[in-house]
Formats: sequence, structure tokens, C-alpha cells
Amino acid sequence: MEHLRLDVQTIDHQPVATVCLNRPETGNALDATMIDEMHRAFDQLEQMPVRLLQLTATGKHFCTGADLKWMQQAKQLSKADNYQDALQLARLIQRLDQLPLPTVAVVQGASFGGALGLITACDFAIAAESARFCLSEVRLGLIPAIIAPYVVRAMGERQARRYCLSGETITSQQALSLNLIHECCPEQNLLSVVDVLCKRLIRNGPTAMAKTKQLLQAVGHSPIDDQLIQQTCAQIASVRISREAQERLTAFLARRSADWKKTDSADE
Repeated sequence: MEHLRLDVQTIDHQPVATVCLNRPETGNALDATMIDEMHRAFDQLEQMPVRLLQLTATGKHFCTGADLKWMQQAKQLSKADNYQDALQLARLIQRLDQLPLPTVAVVQGASFGGALGLITACDFAIAAESARFCLSEVRLGLIPAIIAPYVVRAMGERQARRYCLSGETITSQQALSLNLIHECCPEQNLLSVVDVLCKRLIRNGPTAMAKTKQLLQAVGHSPIDDQLIQQTCAQIASVRISREAQERLTAFLARRSADWKKTDSADE
């Protein structure tokens, strides 16, 4: 792939995928080619038995947002073509948000515009203390339409109003307080902090984590009524008797490691 790398490595003998943005000469700016390559990478991931995904970037910056030359070309497209162009990015971020495995954004340098969509669509975001963030669309006469659902979900509408309208720069410490990221650390410690997190994640049941993501997405905006209570009770009743849960419960009580051959074929 021209603008992207997809690699699989092992952590504690478990396969972990890395999707790496690889346009350092442009600050890893998003363009149609990169978006298409990310879709293809996700197609491949869906066929791979990996435990989690790391989203990383080469060079100084994580992602400086949309490639401005690419955005300029939009004036040559019809409204319908611009819609389809935008839909490709919207579907990409949605796919990242709904991947049935833990996702970790590893952030350094600048993250502007659309980068905030990628970061807030990930389950975890770990950033260098020197990282900086910006919802910069208004500076360019644009709006953060595609990423707004994920940004607002993360920081809330009140804070989103401030930073989407002002276009001001957000420090790593501010991003932490705004729930844009989960942790920040010195840049030289970034990879070791991510490694500790990944080792913790791969000890968990993969099917349990996938179902937990589905559960949280479903209950996030649902009223706590009889229908929701019945749905959540039905879900845990089903999971309790799954092969993965029973093997892991048995292993925990016996003070041994779970048998991956049994948990890998866990009930869907």
C-alpha cells in the first residue's frame, strides 16, 4: 500500500495488528488514496484472527487532517460526487468505531481535523505529552461534520462547541481532561505504555470484549427501562454459558491459564 502499512506482530504469543499511517512528508494527511487503503486494511483485518489493533503513524505527526490539495480539488466535483467522497471517510471512521476488537490510537505530534475522528473512534487513545490537537475546520471555512458524532460523544456538546468554533490548539493535558485521550506520557515512554496496555487487553476474552463493545454502543443512549433491562439480562444469560466464559471461569478458579483452543472457538 502506498500511504499505509498493515503489520501483524505477536505480544505474549498473541497476534496484534498495526495499521500505520505512512505519509510523513505530508504529516500523514488524509486523502482519497489513504482512505481507500484503510478500507482495504480493514477488509483484511476482518479475515485475520488478531486480538487487537494499534493505529499508529510514522514521522513527526500522527495526522494533520485532510490533505489541503485534496480538499481544493473538491470544487471540481459535483455535489453528488462530494457527498460520495465524504461518505468514504464517514464509513471508514464508522468501521473503526465498530471493529469487534479493542483499538488503540498511538498519538504523537499534531492531530488536526479528521485525525480527531480517528482518535475518538478508537477504544483507547494514548498520546505523547508533546502532542497537540485542533478541531481546525472553521479556520479553513469548513465544518467538522463527519467527525462530530465521535468528538461530541467523547468531550460532550458544551466543550465541543468551544473547540469546534474557536479552532484553538488543545494541549495533551487539556485533551486528557476533555476525554479526547485516555493517557499522556513522555514521548520516549509512549511505546512502553502502549505495550503494557496491549498485554492487559490480550489477557481478556476476545469474544467478551467484542460483545462488550456492542453492549456499550447499544446502551449508551438508551433509557433504563424494562426493555433495556430485559435485553441486557438476555445478553449476559447467553454469554455465561458460552465456551469462552466457561473455560475462563474454570481456568480462573483452577489458577491456571485459559486454553486458547477452547476460547478461540467461543460461541458467537
